[in-house]
Amino acid sequence: MTHHLILDTNIVLDMLVFRDSRTHALLAALFDEPVMSDLLWLATAPMREELARVLAYPHIAVRLAFHGLQAAQVLSEFDARVRIVPVAPKAPATCKDPDDQKFIDLAVSHGATLLSKDKAVLCMHKRLMKLGVVDVGVEWRGPQTATQ
Repeated sequence: MTHHLILDTNIVLDMLVFRDSRTHALLAALFDEPVMSDLLWLATAPMREELARVLAYPHIAVRLAFHGLQAAQVLSEFDARVRIVPVAPKAPATCKDPDDQKFIDLAVSHGATLLSKDKAVLCMHKRLMKLGVVDVGVEWRGPQTATQ
């Protein structure tokens, strides 16, 4: 059974730029080929555009340089592992932060796990679960769980 996963931009940065220890299990799950058949990271073109825009922020550019990375490398890693899907219709739940709505819409549309560090998203955990989202959290713990 395929498990769908939606990652907000901060989680993607933690995983692909900062190599945050809380993303090591997620990184292993997404980049380990045998697991890849069961785990499908979904994103939309606007999500990729947001990542590209954020990678150009001066404070992120400094961090990229510190880690010996370039924005193009990060986008290449993103492109290699993500499946770009059409933008999802607006979900019945509305996020206080309009920038995060696209992640919620996609998670609801695909019955996915949504990983985010945004408090405006995390506080919607119960409402999103009622709408078919598998889980909402900040850290990947496996195909059936995410924790706050």
